Amino acid sequence: MRNTPLEILFHYLEFALFEFQMDGQITWQNSLAEQWTERFHPEGTSASLWNLFPELFGNQEEIEKIVNGEQEIFRLEFVNRMSVQGKEVAYFHLNVLGSEQPGRGWLILEDVTEKAQRLQETRQRHYEFKLSKQSVVFRRHFIEKGILGHSPQIEEVRRTIRRLQHAPGTTVLLQGESGTGKNLVARVIHSSSMPPDAPFVEINCAAIPENLLESELFGHEKGAFTHAHTTRIGLLEEANGGTIFLDEIGELSLAMQAKLLSVLETRKFRRLGGNRIIETNARFIVATNRDLKQAVTDKTFREDLYYRLSVVIIQMPPLRELGEDILLLARHFLTIHSSELKKKIHGFTPAAERAMLHYHWPGNVRELNNCIERAVIFCDREIVDRSELILQANETKEDLSRWHVPPEGIQLEEVEKQLILSALEQAGGNKSRAAKLLGLSRDTLRYRLTKFGLV
Repeated sequence: MRNTPLEILFHYLEFALFEFQMDGQITWQNSLAEQWTERFHPEGTSASLWNLFPELFGNQEEIEKIVNGEQEIFRLEFVNRMSVQGKEVAYFHLNVLGSEQPGRGWLILEDVTEKAQRLQETRQRHYEFKLSKQSVVFRRHFIEKGILGHSPQIEEVRRTIRRLQHAPGTTVLLQGESGTGKNLVARVIHSSSMPPDAPFVEINCAAIPENLLESELFGHEKGAFTHAHTTRIGLLEEANGGTIFLDEIGELSLAMQAKLLSVLETRKFRRLGGNRIIETNARFIVATNRDLKQAVTDKTFREDLYYRLSVVIIQMPPLRELGEDILLLARHFLTIHSSELKKKIHGFTPAAERAMLHYHWPGNVRELNNCIERAVIFCDREIVDRSELILQANETKEDLSRWHVPPEGIQLEEVEKQLILSALEQAGGNKSRAAKLLGLSRDTLRYRLTKFGLV
């Protein structure tokens, strides 16, 4: 074995050292190089330099210059290899230097596996930190954009959802009238606190017959009942690791309420006809438009289940209490339906906006959405007028119920005249539409216009 000062130094530094010729023949290698070749190349020490290190292909001109003394060094960093047995991955720096022997060069192999692993771990942590920050920004954006409105009631809903971001296992009860957006809020809660691939499973407890609901939730084994020809996974299993949303929870029978309470308390259940215990870590979000406290008093809802569900309660406000948010939502739906129907409608007349603000909206956001969709279908202009908004009759009842004669009295004919003028304004001067708004025939309206000198 040769022992030049350079060779001794490289051996001390634990560098593998190869001496080679430009044709790829290895003329000498130290013991570390032999060990490396046996571990990482199936041909062992009989392999040529170019077989050992195919990464050098394409760089022969530079290597030749180094061998000829025209260039000092060539370097490749973090070259990786899988061991012959396939159990080990290593990383190396390759350095090519000139040799004191004419026509020959040195290849110095530096094992940097530990350094590469530390670098990978650092980069992974940096990536995860960056991803986490992006996730927080995304989730905050989702909450802000997923729930529209600036009223105090909507801001309170947002604040609660932000707190739930840090409690992904907490049960949530959504209460409110039908059409207030409980389904949407459930999805926002899920998306803002769960991983992107976490399942969201929804079931409407009022839409499934009682005899099928248990099978839907818990699943069943083959032969559990007539027509159960195969084993079926229930929705509780599908929701594992994510969220199960039980809408209309107040419609459950007392028997199903007891079974649901057992799952909430133990996080365990069995399929119908099965003996194997199945665990679930699904988060429960439930919703109802019923007064569950009153249902508990009436003995139609279990008190223990109510308190188990009401860890966090979010009260969804009715649309009529949201003030200017009504117009914000209306413009949002207008944009959606105009795009879907390929119409260029960009807003509402002042009369249409006033009508929407004063309407009672018994169907809440769902009714508003349907109202705007109808208006877009029938509107032939670039702006929706009051006449295109088909509002239900209870608008008039709600308004009339608030009217009263002041102590100082009124001039009835003057009030009638002002109402006719208001109807004409809302109808854009169209007498047929104005008559419809007032509940009159066109001839009766024409008579009253003449009576008040408004022709």
